[in-house]
Amino acid sequence: MPLVRIDLMQGKDATYRATIGEVVYDAMRATLDVPENDRFQIVAEHGAGDFIVDRGYLGITRTDECIIIQVTLNEGRDLAKKRAFYRAVADGLHERLELRREDVFIGLVEVKKENWSFGNGEAQYAAT
Repeated sequence: MPLVRIDLMQGKDATYRATIGEVVYDAMRATLDVPENDRFQIVAEHGAGDFIVDRGYLGITRTDECIIIQVTLNEGRDLAKKRAFYRAVADGLHERLELRREDVFIGLVEVKKENWSFGNGEAQYAAT
């Protein structure tokens, strides 16, 4: 059950924003074993003063087109799956939106299954 937050500088149209979400979801399905219909995403645009991205951290040159993708998901995926996910997202956004790979920032936040409630005030994934 990944929860995806996608943050970017304001000014992109709805189709552009929707495409980002599609690319991330497709990459999760292909590389992180996410089941069909497990799609929960929040897309937020920010003004320049509220979206601060270092232009050269780790020698990677970033522009105003940079997007930040944060995925909260169950712990347990190995490094190979994570690397495949990072690559699939960067490549997919480059192919579909001509977004520079350097402008794709991804952070994974891993949690235990018991830390989710999908509704009804219950912990559906918690062991009984």
